[in-house]
Amino acid sequence: MITRAEILDIKSLATKHGREELGAFIAEGEKLVGEIRNSSLRIRRILQTKPIFSEGEMISEKEMERISQLKTANSVLAVVELPRHSLAKAQPAKNLVLALDRVQNPGNLGTIIRLADWFGISDIVCSEDTADCFNPKVVQATMGAILRVRVHYTNLAEWLSKQNTNIYGTFLEGENIYSAQLDKTGVIVMGNEGQGISAEVAENVSHKLLIPPYPAERCGSESLNVAIATAVICSEFRRR
Repeated sequence: MITRAEILDIKSLATKHGREELGAFIAEGEKLVGEIRNSSLRIRRILQTKPIFSEGEMISEKEMERISQLKTANSVLAVVELPRHSLAKAQPAKNLVLALDRVQNPGNLGTIIRLADWFGISDIVCSEDTADCFNPKVVQATMGAILRVRVHYTNLAEWLSKQNTNIYGTFLEGENIYSAQLDKTGVIVMGNEGQGISAEVAENVSHKLLIPPYPAERCGSESLNVAIATAVICSEFRRR
Protein backbone atom coordinates (compact mmCIF):
# COMPACT_ATOMS: atom_id res chain seq x y z
CA MET A 1 0.00 0.00 0.00
CA ILE A 2 1.05 3.57 -0.62
CA THR A 3 -0.59 6.50 1.15
CA ARG A 4 -2.21 9.49 -0.53
CA ALA A 5 0.48 11.79 0.93
CA GLU A 6 3.23 9.56 -0.49
CA ILE A 7 1.55 9.59 -3.90
CA LEU A 8 1.42 13.39 -3.84
CA ASP A 9 5.11 13.58 -2.90
CA ILE A 10 6.14 11.27 -5.73
CA LYS A 11 3.95 13.10 -8.24
CA SER A 12 5.56 16.39 -7.17
CA LEU A 13 8.89 15.06 -8.47
CA ALA A 14 7.59 15.71 -11.98
CA THR A 15 8.40 19.40 -11.38
CA LYS A 16 11.78 21.03 -10.85
CA HIS A 17 10.49 22.74 -7.70
CA GLY A 18 9.36 19.40 -6.30
CA ARG A 19 12.68 17.73 -7.09
CA GLU A 20 14.64 20.52 -5.44
CA GLU A 21 12.36 20.57 -2.40
CA LEU A 22 12.55 16.80 -1.81
CA GLY A 23 16.09 16.33 -3.17
CA ALA A 24 15.07 13.42 -5.36
CA PHE A 25 14.04 12.38 -8.86
CA ILE A 26 12.06 9.57 -10.48
CA ALA A 27 13.46 6.69 -12.53
CA GLU A 28 11.16 4.17 -14.21
CA GLY A 29 11.69 0.78 -15.81
CA GLU A 30 13.39 -2.42 -14.73
CA LYS A 31 16.57 -1.84 -16.76
CA LEU A 32 17.12 1.74 -15.60
CA VAL A 33 16.33 1.01 -11.95
CA GLY A 34 18.62 -2.02 -12.14
CA GLU A 35 21.47 0.17 -13.38
CA ILE A 36 20.86 2.68 -10.61
CA ARG A 37 21.00 -0.11 -8.01
CA ASN A 38 24.51 -0.90 -9.26
CA SER A 39 25.62 2.74 -9.35
CA SER A 40 26.80 5.15 -6.67
CA LEU A 41 23.41 6.89 -6.50
CA ARG A 42 21.28 6.32 -3.43
CA ILE A 43 17.81 4.90 -3.94
CA ARG A 44 15.30 5.97 -1.32
CA ARG A 45 12.51 3.69 -2.40
CA ILE A 46 11.56 1.17 -5.09
CA LEU A 47 7.88 0.61 -5.89
CA GLN A 48 6.85 -2.29 -8.12
CA THR A 49 3.78 -4.12 -9.37
CA LYS A 50 5.72 -7.39 -9.76
CA PRO A 51 8.30 -9.07 -7.46
CA ILE A 52 11.38 -7.87 -9.39
CA PHE A 53 13.77 -6.41 -6.80
CA SER A 54 14.12 -7.86 -3.31
CA GLU A 55 13.93 -4.45 -1.63
CA GLY A 56 11.00 -3.30 -3.73
CA GLU A 57 7.60 -2.54 -2.19
CA MET A 58 4.58 -4.02 -3.90
CA ILE A 59 1.82 -1.66 -5.07
CA SER A 60 -1.15 -2.13 -7.37
CA GLU A 61 -1.09 -1.32 -11.08
CA LYS A 62 -3.64 1.41 -10.44
CA GLU A 63 -1.35 3.02 -7.86
CA MET A 64 1.58 2.80 -10.29
CA GLU A 65 -0.48 4.55 -12.95
CA ARG A 66 -1.12 7.39 -10.51
CA ILE A 67 2.57 8.03 -9.77
CA SER A 68 4.11 7.19 -13.15
CA GLN A 69 5.26 9.99 -15.45
CA LEU A 70 5.09 7.73 -18.52
CA LYS A 71 2.15 7.45 -20.89
CA THR A 72 2.14 3.73 -20.17
CA ALA A 73 3.20 2.96 -16.62
CA ASN A 74 6.09 0.56 -16.15
CA SER A 75 6.26 -2.17 -13.52
CA VAL A 76 9.01 -0.47 -11.47
CA LEU A 77 9.55 3.07 -10.23
CA ALA A 78 12.41 4.29 -8.03
CA VAL A 79 12.76 7.47 -6.01
CA VAL A 80 16.44 8.40 -6.21
CA GLU A 81 18.42 11.06 -4.36
CA LEU A 82 19.69 13.90 -6.53
CA PRO A 83 23.48 13.64 -7.00
CA ARG A 84 25.61 16.70 -6.27
CA HIS A 85 28.46 17.11 -8.76
CA SER A 86 31.32 19.55 -8.28
CA LEU A 87 31.81 21.89 -11.24
CA ALA A 88 35.54 21.70 -10.53
CA LYS A 89 35.49 18.20 -12.05
CA ALA A 90 34.76 19.71 -15.47
CA GLN A 91 38.28 20.44 -16.73
CA PRO A 92 38.24 21.37 -20.44
CA ALA A 93 41.99 22.04 -20.42
CA LYS A 94 42.44 18.29 -19.92
CA ASN A 95 39.30 16.78 -21.47
CA LEU A 96 36.59 17.49 -24.00
CA VAL A 97 33.58 19.12 -22.29
CA LEU A 98 30.13 19.89 -23.71
CA ALA A 99 28.39 23.18 -22.87
CA LEU A 100 24.68 23.77 -23.48
CA ASP A 101 23.28 27.27 -23.86
CA ARG A 102 19.51 27.41 -23.20
CA VAL A 103 18.68 23.97 -24.63
CA GLN A 104 14.98 23.66 -23.74
CA ASN A 105 13.60 20.41 -25.13
CA PRO A 106 13.82 17.51 -22.63
CA GLY A 107 14.17 14.97 -25.44
CA ASN A 108 17.08 16.89 -26.95
CA LEU A 109 18.81 17.18 -23.59
CA GLY A 110 18.36 13.48 -22.85
CA THR A 111 19.76 12.53 -26.25
CA ILE A 112 22.75 14.85 -25.80
CA ILE A 113 23.54 13.27 -22.42
CA ARG A 114 23.37 9.86 -24.08
CA LEU A 115 25.68 11.09 -26.88
CA ALA A 116 28.17 12.43 -24.32
CA ASP A 117 28.27 8.99 -22.71
CA TRP A 118 28.80 7.33 -26.12
CA PHE A 119 31.65 9.64 -27.07
CA GLY A 120 33.40 9.49 -23.70
CA ILE A 121 32.54 13.00 -22.52
CA SER A 122 32.13 12.96 -18.75
CA ASP A 123 30.92 16.52 -18.11
CA ILE A 124 28.22 18.77 -19.56
CA VAL A 125 28.09 22.37 -18.33
CA CYS A 126 24.68 24.00 -18.83
CA SER A 127 23.36 27.53 -18.62
CA GLU A 128 20.95 27.98 -15.73
CA ASP A 129 17.99 28.20 -18.12
CA THR A 130 18.74 24.89 -19.84
CA ALA A 131 16.16 22.14 -19.19
CA ASP A 132 16.57 20.22 -15.93
CA CYS A 133 18.48 16.98 -16.50
CA PHE A 134 16.38 15.21 -13.85
CA ASN A 135 13.09 15.95 -15.57
CA PRO A 136 11.46 12.48 -15.94
CA LYS A 137 11.43 12.83 -19.74
CA VAL A 138 15.14 13.64 -19.78
CA VAL A 139 16.01 10.77 -17.44
CA GLN A 140 14.16 8.27 -19.66
CA ALA A 141 15.73 9.68 -22.84
CA THR A 142 19.27 9.24 -21.47
CA MET A 143 18.78 5.45 -21.34
CA GLY A 144 20.95 5.27 -18.22
CA ALA A 145 23.64 7.71 -19.39
CA ILE A 146 22.60 10.16 -16.66
CA LEU A 147 24.36 7.77 -14.25
CA ARG A 148 27.71 8.21 -15.99
CA VAL A 149 27.69 11.82 -17.22
CA ARG A 150 27.99 14.70 -14.76
CA VAL A 151 25.64 17.58 -15.61
CA HIS A 152 26.35 20.99 -14.07
CA TYR A 153 24.33 24.24 -14.05
CA THR A 154 25.99 27.65 -13.79
CA ASN A 155 26.29 31.09 -15.35
CA LEU A 156 27.65 29.71 -18.61
CA ALA A 157 29.13 32.91 -20.05
CA GLU A 158 30.95 33.61 -16.78
CA TRP A 159 32.28 30.04 -16.56
CA LEU A 160 33.49 30.08 -20.16
CA SER A 161 35.28 33.39 -19.62
CA LYS A 162 37.47 31.71 -17.00
CA GLN A 163 38.53 28.76 -19.20
CA ASN A 164 42.03 28.93 -20.63
CA THR A 165 41.37 26.56 -23.51
CA ASN A 166 39.80 26.35 -26.97
CA ILE A 167 36.07 27.06 -27.01
CA TYR A 168 34.19 25.85 -30.08
CA GLY A 169 30.69 26.81 -31.19
CA THR A 170 28.52 26.29 -34.27
CA PHE A 171 27.62 29.32 -36.41
CA LEU A 172 26.39 29.81 -39.97
CA GLU A 173 29.50 31.92 -40.63
CA GLY A 174 31.81 29.34 -39.05
CA GLU A 175 34.65 27.34 -40.60
CA ASN A 176 33.84 23.99 -42.21
CA ILE A 177 34.24 21.46 -39.39
CA TYR A 178 35.70 18.86 -41.76
CA SER A 179 38.68 21.08 -42.63
CA ALA A 180 39.03 23.03 -39.35
CA GLN A 181 41.78 22.34 -36.83
CA LEU A 182 40.27 20.48 -33.86
CA ASP A 183 41.98 19.63 -30.57
CA LYS A 184 41.34 16.70 -28.23
CA THR A 185 40.50 19.03 -25.36
CA GLY A 186 38.37 22.14 -24.93
CA VAL A 187 34.70 23.10 -24.80
CA ILE A 188 32.05 22.46 -27.46
CA VAL A 189 29.15 24.91 -27.06
CA MET A 190 25.71 23.99 -28.43
CA GLY A 191 22.94 26.57 -28.53
CA ASN A 192 19.19 26.91 -28.17
CA GLU A 193 16.96 25.00 -30.59
CA GLY A 194 15.57 28.09 -32.28
CA GLN A 195 17.99 30.90 -31.49
CA GLY A 196 21.37 29.20 -31.40
CA ILE A 197 24.16 30.45 -29.14
CA SER A 198 23.36 33.67 -27.25
CA ALA A 199 25.44 36.79 -27.86
CA GLU A 200 26.74 36.74 -24.28
CA VAL A 201 28.03 33.17 -24.63
CA ALA A 202 29.25 33.72 -28.21
CA GLU A 203 31.71 36.36 -26.96
CA ASN A 204 33.70 33.55 -25.35
CA VAL A 205 33.81 31.30 -28.43
CA SER A 206 37.32 31.23 -29.91
CA HIS A 207 36.61 28.86 -32.84
CA LYS A 208 33.43 29.17 -34.89
CA LEU A 209 32.47 25.97 -36.74
CA LEU A 210 29.94 25.09 -39.42
CA ILE A 211 28.43 21.71 -40.28
CA PRO A 212 28.01 22.26 -44.04
CA PRO A 213 24.86 21.10 -45.84
CA TYR A 214 25.33 18.93 -48.91
CA PRO A 215 24.93 20.03 -51.57
CA ALA A 216 24.59 23.56 -50.20
CA GLU A 217 22.64 24.94 -53.15
CA ARG A 218 19.90 22.28 -52.82
CA CYS A 219 19.44 22.26 -49.04
CA GLY A 220 16.19 23.89 -47.90
CA SER A 221 16.68 23.43 -44.14
CA GLU A 222 17.89 26.34 -42.05
CA SER A 223 19.65 24.26 -39.44
CA LEU A 224 20.06 20.84 -37.85
CA ASN A 225 18.30 19.65 -34.71
CA VAL A 226 20.64 20.46 -31.79
CA ALA A 227 20.98 16.81 -30.72
CA ILE A 228 21.82 15.69 -34.27
CA ALA A 229 24.32 18.54 -34.61
CA THR A 230 25.92 17.46 -31.32
CA ALA A 231 26.29 13.92 -32.64
CA VAL A 232 27.98 15.12 -35.85
CA ILE A 233 30.37 17.42 -33.99
CA CYS A 234 31.33 14.94 -31.27
CA SER A 235 31.90 12.25 -33.89
CA GLU A 236 34.23 14.52 -35.88
CA PHE A 237 36.20 15.52 -32.77
CA ARG A 238 36.66 11.87 -31.77
CA ARG A 239 37.51 10.81 -35.34
CA ARG A 240 40.50 13.13 -35.25
